[in-house]
Amino acid sequence: MAACLLVVVAALWVLIYLALKVASLMMAVISALLLTALVMPVARRVRRLRAPAWVAALAGLLTVVVAVGGSIALVGNQVAGEWDEMRRSLTQGLERAQSQIVTNLPINERQLDNVIDGLLSAMRRGSPDPVAGAGMATRVAAAVLLALFLLFFMLKDGRSMWEWVLRLVPEGRRAKVDKAGLAGWRALGQYVRGIVLVALVDAVGIGIALVLIGVPFALPLALLTFVAAFVPIIGAVLAGAAAVLIAFVSGGLTDALLVLAAVLAVQQAESHLLQPLIMGRTLHLHPVVVVVAVAAGTLAAGIAGAVVAVPLVAVVYRIVRVLAEDGADPEPAPRPAEP
Repeated sequence: MAACLLVVVAALWVLIYLALKVASLMMAVISALLLTALVMPVARRVRRLRAPAWVAALAGLLTVVVAVGGSIALVGNQVAGEWDEMRRSLTQGLERAQSQIVTNLPINERQLDNVIDGLLSAMRRGSPDPVAGAGMATRVAAAVLLALFLLFFMLKDGRSMWEWVLRLVPEGRRAKVDKAGLAGWRALGQYVRGIVLVALVDAVGIGIALVLIGVPFALPLALLTFVAAFVPIIGAVLAGAAAVLIAFVSGGLTDALLVLAAVLAVQQAESHLLQPLIMGRTLHLHPVVVVVAVAAGTLAAGIAGAVVAVPLVAVVYRIVRVLAEDGADPEPAPRPAEP
């Protein structure tokens, strides 16, 4: 028994080691799976119009490209249009904050300037050099292109790929593996579509509050809220802190408190209403599991790892539950309609 346990641990260690060595490739594959689960309904609707499989896959791919490219263009235009005003507001806000710190805390202006200079120097030392930044940008661009390439073929040939995998499984276990795989795929689709809807509601709610309060960069902050929602717990805190900080710098303490109240209200509605209603209880994971998964994903692959950690845990949990069921192998589960 001890020998079997050592073999399993060694095999897991080897798998994790190899995955970390090809982290970019693994992230591209996982990203393609997440995007496939997200836009599969688009491809399925196109197929119902009797379009070829490659047309349906192209429709799903273009949906992703247009959504991401359109968001980046909108945010870029607003940032370019409001940058001068925001820079003036930022300067005034920093001066106001410096004055309040000197007035209310036992510190003089020279000491505060020394602290700020030290922080700026530390940031400059910690920033990556241009060569490393260019290499990282190249790897990210290659991973993005690979993910889009995989997305197209997963939308086009996903069913035949899965059937090929099943042929590698012994015939006696094939039905249960088929059921477990389909259960995991349904869990992934439910999670991705649910989290996108929750993130959209969060972004719209906080974005409207920012516009009504008059905070600059409302659209970029709303987009940041949408993206941050894909990192459970931690993402909401960071996005809310960014919105409160911008409000404080641009409009003072009153605006910051109003934004804080709006962020807390939206986040409470998400936690107690949207998550149970949209995500359902089938993907419910204990907060400890979520935090540990996000931390492990962050350590392994940075922000991208934090994003994919929770859906991976949810999928693995569903697959393990099906495989661990007692009794005879079930009948093959009904396959989803052709995408």
